[in-house]
Amino acid sequence: MRHFERKQNLFLNKDALGESYQPDQIEERDEEIEEYMDALQPVIDGWEPNNIFLYGNTGVGKTAVTDFLLDQLQSDIEQYDDINFTVITLNCKTLTSSYQVAVALVNKLRPHGGEISTTGYPQQAVFEKLFQELDKIGGTILIVLDEIDSIGSQDDLLYELPRARANDKLDGTKVGVIGISNDFKFRDHLDPRVQDTLCEREIQFPPYDATELESILQSRSEVAIVDDGIEQGVLGLCAALAARDSGSARQALDLLRLAGEVAENQDADKIKITHVEAAREKLEQKRIEQGMRELTSHGRLALLAVISKTAKNEAPCRTKAVYREYMSLCESADIDPLAQRSLHNHLSDLRMLGILSSNENRSGSRGNYYSYELDVPFSSAIDAMSDVMVLEQEIQTIRDIAQMNNVL
Repeated sequence: MRHFERKQNLFLNKDALGESYQPDQIEERDEEIEEYMDALQPVIDGWEPNNIFLYGNTGVGKTAVTDFLLDQLQSDIEQYDDINFTVITLNCKTLTSSYQVAVALVNKLRPHGGEISTTGYPQQAVFEKLFQELDKIGGTILIVLDEIDSIGSQDDLLYELPRARANDKLDGTKVGVIGISNDFKFRDHLDPRVQDTLCEREIQFPPYDATELESILQSRSEVAIVDDGIEQGVLGLCAALAARDSGSARQALDLLRLAGEVAENQDADKIKITHVEAAREKLEQKRIEQGMRELTSHGRLALLAVISKTAKNEAPCRTKAVYREYMSLCESADIDPLAQRSLHNHLSDLRMLGILSSNENRSGSRGNYYSYELDVPFSSAIDAMSDVMVLEQEIQTIRDIAQMNNVL
């Protein structure tokens, strides 16, 4: 008996909807590409490269445009025999200091020449080793540091690298840095000296709007999905949902890909609106589950309290009402409750995770107060709670109440 069989009735190339896929052309980023090309022009002219800083939310094309243009630049440089050009790319997501970034770069440049340990060296000694490795390569080098905001305030390397040649740390090698950040405020926290060097040329990538996202989805779907494999309105819905949430092409593509998988599992002949809605619910549940991993048991009980109020058609609900529901759940779970002020902090965390939304009411004679409600579908929230909490009877009761009130 076979457990796995190929399913290829809807997808021609599912990878074309994935994060690693690099299209032949980048859609809806003409202005940013033109500005980026202008910033890269000194490389092909043989001059010292600019230092470039890109910022914008996740999924708005920063890394995709960088990969596309640097591939193009390397290809075009081959027609000139007087330019030695190298690109070094490093994702800094797990690196929290200049020291760690420098060690990672050294080890990337000499994987077979004796890697250095992540501890035990003075920082300046690691910098010197890095400059030596860069000089061995020579020519013009662009170092791309993706998710550069991970290094926080430990930004010494971001000052040293761009100025290494001027400070006689490099023997003729020309080095430029491309920093990519999801944090709009990261630049403001940099040392002023770093701002002057790293942010020599700044390019902002704004969120995509629904029209732009639909254009991107149309282009990718022509590669990824069979002819007549998409019901009218599907691409528009995927684009609208992603635009409303984050303006992320990655989110829109994930939604379309998952909708296609749902359709295939149902042996449908095309992707339909209902498949998008099912895919959205799955993605929402996944996002909630990921958020819940960061919560304490009290954070989860705070969320369950809001879910319970929603099931009773009593949301949005004020903090006091949530607290009463939370107290009842703590009693059922045999957990000592926190003070109301502490619960408010957990509710704020849930809002930051995008699971709850809140409104501050500043009117009325009784002073200001906050009210909370779910910012994700009720069914996704209650399903996620079922997977991470042991209060089976209480959760089932909440489901029954929601069913009775037509919430579920």
